[in-house]
Amino acid sequence: DELRAGLYAFDLVQRRAKRPAGAPDRSLARPVTKVGVVGAGLMASQLALLFARRLEVPVVLTDLDQARLDKGVGYVHAEVDKLLGKGRISADHANRLKGLVTGSLTKDAFADADFVIEAVFEDLGVKQKVFAEVEEVVSGTCVLATNTSSLSVTDMAAGLRHPERVVGFHFFNPVAVLPLLEIVRGAATDDATLATAFAVGKTLKKSCVLVKDAPAFVVNRLLTRFMGEVTAAADEGTPLEVADHALDSLGLPMTPFALLQLVGPAVALHVAETMRAAFPDRFGVSENLAKLVAAGKPGMYGPDLQIDPEVRTLFEGGSSPSTAEEVRLRALRALAQEIRLMLDEGVVAAPQDIDLCMILGAGWPFHTGGITPYLDRTGISEEVTGSRFLEPGVASVPA
Repeated sequence: DELRAGLYAFDLVQRRAKRPAGAPDRSLARPVTKVGVVGAGLMASQLALLFARRLEVPVVLTDLDQARLDKGVGYVHAEVDKLLGKGRISADHANRLKGLVTGSLTKDAFADADFVIEAVFEDLGVKQKVFAEVEEVVSGTCVLATNTSSLSVTDMAAGLRHPERVVGFHFFNPVAVLPLLEIVRGAATDDATLATAFAVGKTLKKSCVLVKDAPAFVVNRLLTRFMGEVTAAADEGTPLEVADHALDSLGLPMTPFALLQLVGPAVALHVAETMRAAFPDRFGVSENLAKLVAAGKPGMYGPDLQIDPEVRTLFEGGSSPSTAEEVRLRALRALAQEIRLMLDEGVVAAPQDIDLCMILGAGWPFHTGGITPYLDRTGISEEVTGSRFLEPGVASVPA
């Protein structure tokens, strides 16, 4: 079964990722000769470097003050110098890349851009304001892309004169490493915008998956549900180490609490609140996670990579501890339920796209085939949803 699942995963990343399900005719794509990036923080700077390297067109960042701009452009130049130092690029190429990336305090610099992506704070009002400002200076065909991880692309475009040119363009951090790009079609997004987004994604050497405009899209929706169940078990009194290591047998790249530390408690809390607002019957918000954020803790672990004693104190008080096996089954049953709902909602075209997203965006192991073959193989799919996600033989030994 593991061999079949591994071959299935290999086929997904080699074949399906190169022919995205539902992508419009590539002939509709418009040329992109200049890119704008709203913001100059870490994510925006990573995006600027990627666009400059892959598209080899001018990239201009904007931000609220010169210090932030200088830091963002400086990050790009420093990363280029690292590539030069490793012999990955020539001195001429390094100088050319540095020359392509500039900063501006005004959005007028976007006037001749064909593609503008925002990477500002994850707040709908802020993003709507940014797009309204950008729309005043760009051409009528300039694509407006959002790197939102959980907010509605449709809502973001609602107040614009041209909502049809807004598209979700969700990267995963670190941008240079993780190959997945969730391309999100809003209610008004037209085929030309979508085709341009897919063409740009391909040039960026990313594996693109078309996703419906649904809360948190694919990877973050599943990880938030999964993390929510593990955190809830800890809230209820399960020892933190038991909850954190309950899913070790899946071979995930890191434990749930290590992932929480990587993402950052404040971001995780924001996404959890967004998901609870959308689906209050299935997504909760941990009061202890909120305490973690209020206390300014970077995560569950201290500098010695052990559970921080202050964090342990925050989570004390639960009276219904679970075993590791109970936590594992709880999390996997929740994933099976959520995947079935996502497929019923048409968030993606098929279970294969769920697996492709989890492999490329969340590091789900090849030998599991992503997530749906594992849930099928362990019987959890049928237990929770009444049927398998994939027919026998697709990612398992034929019946």
